[in-house]
Amino acid sequence: MYNKNTLKGDKTMADKEFLKTNFGIEIELTGITRERAAKIVAEHLQGNIKKQYDYYDSYKITAPDGRAWKVMFDGSIYTQKKVNGQKVAAGREYSVELVSPILNYEEDIKTLQEIIRKLRKEGAFSERQNCTGIHIHLDGTDHTPRSIRNFINIIYARNDLLYDSLQIERERMRYCKKMDADLVERMNKKKPTTFKEIEDIWYQGYGSSRDRHYHESRYHFLNLHSFFNGVGTVELRGFNGNLHAGKIRSYIVLALAMNYQALTQKSASTKKPQIENPKFAMRTWLNRMGLIGEEFKNCREHLTKHLDGSAAWRFQRAA
Repeated sequence: MYNKNTLKGDKTMADKEFLKTNFGIEIELTGITRERAAKIVAEHLQGNIKKQYDYYDSYKITAPDGRAWKVMFDGSIYTQKKVNGQKVAAGREYSVELVSPILNYEEDIKTLQEIIRKLRKEGAFSERQNCTGIHIHLDGTDHTPRSIRNFINIIYARNDLLYDSLQIERERMRYCKKMDADLVERMNKKKPTTFKEIEDIWYQGYGSSRDRHYHESRYHFLNLHSFFNGVGTVELRGFNGNLHAGKIRSYIVLALAMNYQALTQKSASTKKPQIENPKFAMRTWLNRMGLIGEEFKNCREHLTKHLDGSAAWRFQRAA
């Protein structure tokens, strides 16, 4: 699927090849019950609901195309509901995590956005006081040891820019820590050429078994535990919870673009760029990764909105 050569200008990206990787998304929310959320999803998809009597008290919604969506419990969510326009504490049934099946951007983004809008219209919300987040899983099939190392370096080099751009809340930092400098140093000193070598470096320093589902190593912006522990995905966890369909689309596009950059570059530097103008730096990086033209205008706006500086000028214009 992928051209493994170094990126050549914007031509490859302009073809929107970066959007072709399959992905899944987990969106944490509250404000409505899991049962109500499942009915909203099922009604939109014209699918069937089946209650799952499991630990997560989940609902499985099977769409006509056979793909299964889930609405499930997440213990990290601070549950609330609205009473007379005021938010008040709510019970366990108001803990909602929407888990998508495998999605394709060009075929499924509109469906996903409509589901998000309908949940929001029915009273769902997802805000920082609820400790909610959004996690994006990227299909790891095409990754190689080199591309995984690239991904680690790309995230590390832009730790600060990403965290400022995405306004990652302090309350959520324990669930999506910045890329660890010691891990990056070990990875680039060793220059692993096999997945086994990368896996050993990833888990170095942790006392618990690698087979644990909720292994401590997963709580980083870039999570490779899901890649090594049978799921086969590269997970990005650095997104605050929200139910703004446009912002969620911009997160997905950013994740797919970074993933494609990791797959197609021969190498990626760990050097943190000197950034005099964060907004300009983010815009030029987004452009280089393919977020160009009118189609991605809103994505660029969402991803640069909270950064200081000018998107148009690297240096302040002379008077």
